[in-house]
Amino acid sequence: MQSDNQQKKAAQLLQQHDDEHHLMDYVRVVYKRRWIAIPALVVVFLTGAVNSFRTTPLYEARTQLLIEKDTPKVASLNTMFQEQDGWYNDDFYQTQYKILQSRTLARRTVVLMNLTKHPSLQQALAPKSAPITVTGLMNGAVSLARRAVMGAPAKPAAKAQHPEGSDPVAPYVGFVLGSLNVVPVRNSRIVELRVTSSEPQLASDMANGIAQAYIQQNLEARFSASKDATDWFGGQLAEQRKKVEETEVALQRYKETHDAIAVEDRENIVVQRLADLNGAVTKAKTTRIEKEALYAQLKAVQGTSAVDTFTAVLGNEYIQKLKSEVGDFQRQEAQLAEKYGERHPEMVRIKNAVQVAQAKFDNEVNKVVESVRAEYMAALAQERSLTGALDAQKSEALGLNRKGIEYTVLQREAESNRQLYESLLQRTKETGISGELKSSNIRVVDPAEVPTSPVLPRRSNDLMMALLAGSVLALGLVFLFEYLDNRIKSPQELRALNLAFLGMVPRIDNSGPTLLTDAVPPAFGEAIRAVRTNVLFSSAEEGVRTVVVTSAGPGEGKSLFSSNLSVSLAQAGQRVLHIDADMRRPRVHDIFDVSQEPGFSNLLVGDCKPSEAVRKTGIANLCVLPAGMIPPNPAELLGSKRCAEYLATLGEHFDWVVIDSPPVLAVADASVLANAASGVIFVIGADQTTRNTAKAAVDQLNAVQAHVIGAVLNRADVERNPYYYSAYYRKEYSRYYAKAPSRT
Repeated sequence: MQSDNQQKKAAQLLQQHDDEHHLMDYVRVVYKRRWIAIPALVVVFLTGAVNSFRTTPLYEARTQLLIEKDTPKVASLNTMFQEQDGWYNDDFYQTQYKILQSRTLARRTVVLMNLTKHPSLQQALAPKSAPITVTGLMNGAVSLARRAVMGAPAKPAAKAQHPEGSDPVAPYVGFVLGSLNVVPVRNSRIVELRVTSSEPQLASDMANGIAQAYIQQNLEARFSASKDATDWFGGQLAEQRKKVEETEVALQRYKETHDAIAVEDRENIVVQRLADLNGAVTKAKTTRIEKEALYAQLKAVQGTSAVDTFTAVLGNEYIQKLKSEVGDFQRQEAQLAEKYGERHPEMVRIKNAVQVAQAKFDNEVNKVVESVRAEYMAALAQERSLTGALDAQKSEALGLNRKGIEYTVLQREAESNRQLYESLLQRTKETGISGELKSSNIRVVDPAEVPTSPVLPRRSNDLMMALLAGSVLALGLVFLFEYLDNRIKSPQELRALNLAFLGMVPRIDNSGPTLLTDAVPPAFGEAIRAVRTNVLFSSAEEGVRTVVVTSAGPGEGKSLFSSNLSVSLAQAGQRVLHIDADMRRPRVHDIFDVSQEPGFSNLLVGDCKPSEAVRKTGIANLCVLPAGMIPPNPAELLGSKRCAEYLATLGEHFDWVVIDSPPVLAVADASVLANAASGVIFVIGADQTTRNTAKAAVDQLNAVQAHVIGAVLNRADVERNPYYYSAYYRKEYSRYYAKAPSRT
């Protein structure tokens, strides 16, 4: 049990190691599917190359424009910052980009450059007949047949000219818009105009022409706006002049009628006195509030120790002197209290002194409080006096204001009209000057030059992209087919089934020699001997070792392999009996050229003796037991007690018993023999058996508790896929084992 667990752990570690894919594994897959990858790569690459070389070269000319906004006129820093923030974040430049791509500007460019007379453009934009294609011919044939059947009249051919009344400039406008690409330069006010054309000179001329047309259109728009503004300001200015004259006449008439000049002088005096009294009342009220607050605080803390913190008390030297005397007497009283009692003369004397000093101190503090109260009452009286004078002055001012209300209204209206008139006059002058100044906020930074090399097609990039696309498609197809192909092709896939790898046997031609005793290829013989070595070391048990050779399905070469395994064991000095237990499709008798009957089936039913069924071959130490007569129930014969007893007695005469059994999934014969044998060798046809089929066969063997020694990858086509099997077989091996030519 412990050895089985160790074997399972070793198999798991080996499987984990094999599951790690290396670069060479992918290379082998690509090499194997090279006849899928190469055509896909060539087709895609040639398609991309042909399209690239058939494409008409296009040239690109670039013109850089600097687009500035008019500097905003502001009256304060806050307004300036707000305007600048909106200036950078508004949609001004987006609007300019749309104007550059507008049909109006394209039409102006066509007219400015006279593109309608350009010979190459006339040829490029001329109506062309449809090319003759297979699809067009088929559609024409269908139309003719339909008209013939239905009797529909043939349609007249369309005239290759512009419809009557259409715009002949429209195709050129569309050409300009289709050739133009507006690209803003990030973090700048520069805009790049890119024009693409098949002619370098035309691309350069169009780029510069669009820039020139854009600048002219901008100047015309500014001049038109300035002219409209000047006309509007002129009309408003004349109307406002009349209003100013009317209001000034009305104001002068009122002055003459109501003596408005005296009203103005009196109003100034009254207002000045009112302002002075208002300031004096405010100052008196502030002083009264301060005095009142100070008096209230002193009154609240009078008789407590907190009264000492006020400035009026702290600034009085006499009070501070009295406070110091009180403190001295209190300290002396405390010192004498430690020595004498309450009735001692010294204690009585010092207490009287403390009381007298405290009375003086309280009397002086009361005087300070009374002085603060007197100041408060004086401030209150002054406030009341000034408040009365202020009220009287307010009454006088209100009376004077009532008289000058109409005068003030007339004066304000006159001033307002005058200011508005002056503002309109100033704006009219500025607008007139700006209209006469023909300047633009757009200028060409870098005019377009004639391009020397095309931008499209970029043949090197196109070829690289075609090569890359072809490589991706080829690799995709390779690994797609590899993923869909689940046939077992390599020893790694055998280990993925938890099977030990015993060896790989290359494919040989069945029309030639097939046994090791004949002239088989050296690589085939060495592969069989390698498997023999692994089988010999697969078990250390003594006695006969019975090995069943089977496969998942028919046609995987198990009979030929088992026969050569028996020959190789006999050549190693082992006594070997080769039994053909495939009683449905026996082949061993043909391989060793012996008669089929009597054989194994005859021996199991008792029709013959073992000495009659077992035949010696021309190979030393090798005997063959053919299948015998094909019975109707092979599974019952192989599972009988007589078969088990016979296999058990073979140890007296042979070291190895190699049993060629039927496929596992086809019939139950192999499962019956696998349970009775000491080991099973599982043969898998390379690039033939699928992983699911092999796994089902292995599960069937495990279900009958068979001891599977390992698996052999048979019929590996090393000539067809030498690179794929290079890790296990190389051509140099066959040359190494080949016989050297004899020297004469």
